[in-house]
Amino acid sequence: MATFVAMLRSVNVGGRNRLLMADLLALMSELGFEGATTYLQSGNVVFSGTGTPKAVSRAIEAQITANLGLEVPVVVRSRRQLQKTIDSAPFSHAGIDPKTRHVTFLAGLPESKAVEGLVALDGRFGTDRFEVVGCDVFLHCPGGYGETKLTNAYLERRLGVDATTRNWRTVLALADMAGVPVGEAGA
Repeated sequence: MATFVAMLRSVNVGGRNRLLMADLLALMSELGFEGATTYLQSGNVVFSGTGTPKAVSRAIEAQITANLGLEVPVVVRSRRQLQKTIDSAPFSHAGIDPKTRHVTFLAGLPESKAVEGLVALDGRFGTDRFEVVGCDVFLHCPGGYGETKLTNAYLERRLGVDATTRNWRTVLALADMAGVPVGEAGA
């Protein structure tokens, strides 16, 4: 059995897509996943199971729609993929406040032309910086995520894939729950 992290987009935000974490845990059990544990009330769950991250994602999405009538994109990462995210974090050097760091997890690999188009806009977001690494977009938003133009919706439109964004603290907490060593990236 592999360890996975599922991150649901836009649940329990602004009163829409209400999803009790108890319902999410029951749904995970119905799908045959084991040891499911949630983090916060925003649709983060760590669990064990079989399958590829893409297949697991599709199964969770379908079960949420069938059981709860919600259309919620779900991004799943294996423990190995999450380790790679932690290890490749570009804004982990000294002097960068972890509170200003975020990761937008993409549901799939964006087309290279879309990535090139986004990279060509670098420098147009004030002090905010980003770096696309595979299926992750790392963000450094000195003024706070609430003020950036590099929102989840913006990145989805520019890159053409579903996505969900987590702050660095949440990324590290999920990594810890999944048994991923964070080392110096935790700074």
